[in-house]
Amino acid sequence: MKLTRTQRLILYALGRFYDSLNQPLNEKHLSLKTSKIAFIELLLTSGIITKQERALYKNLEILEEGNLIKYDQRKINLTNKGIKILQKIDKEAQQFIAIREFFSEPKKPKRRLQTTIN
Repeated sequence: MKLTRTQRLILYALGRFYDSLNQPLNEKHLSLKTSKIAFIELLLTSGIITKQERALYKNLEILEEGNLIKYDQRKINLTNKGIKILQKIDKEAQQFIAIREFFSEPKKPKRRLQTTIN
């Protein structure tokens, strides 16, 4: 199943949201889940995803049809297939972050750089 950019962002946001929400509870063997409505409101208030509310509902339905997420008592859960795709997205994102961090640190190259004035 080929995911659109928005669907990938939604899946990634859901994974990161659950990671940040459940990280303090890991040692207590508890986990929190959220409803579809609460997650959509969170995405809308973040401003990162600029889709309308109905479009977000539709994208979540497509993710459910693709067996990437499922609902358990009205709470969103990632399936094993969704977790695998989330890990691929995370690996891809880490490569971009690593490049940004590499170039943000001033390192002297082995060769001299040529500068031009524009």
